[in-house]
Amino acid sequence: MSENKTEVVVGGAVLAVAIGFVIYAGQVTGFTERSTGYPLSASFRSLEGVTVGTDVRLAGVKIGTVTGIELNPQTFRADTTFSVRNGIDIPDDSAVAVSSEGLLGGNFVEIVPGGSPFNFGPGDEIEDTQGSVSLVSLLMKFVSSSGSSSDSAQ
Repeated sequence: MSENKTEVVVGGAVLAVAIGFVIYAGQVTGFTERSTGYPLSASFRSLEGVTVGTDVRLAGVKIGTVTGIELNPQTFRADTTFSVRNGIDIPDDSAVAVSSEGLLGGNFVEIVPGGSPFNFGPGDEIEDTQGSVSLVSLLMKFVSSSGSSSDSAQ
């Protein structure tokens, strides 16, 4: 009978640790956060590395998340919706860009604020966008340009 009690206690401890891990993981990823922001939209030429749930940042601080991505069949651009935390007003001449955390880091959506005294409202579209830049295409341009300059030197 004492073995049975020990097994129950150990099983309960394992279950408590598992529940704690799930709660912690939900908080870290933002999965458990309630959406208390307002929606904005933007259309990008390329959204490489961005998915639903990607951070939206302003001055390096997370202020929202990407909530939807769809391909527009007429323009062949990626129409994106994202939420911005309530209380953060974005000037209506701001730009939005896909930025990278570094060579091996992931991408995020960055809002570059403008100087207008007027702000975007819920559901407005940010028209000034810059899509993601492919590291492979940049390296290929660098290699091809350095190869052509060495050929002309000979």
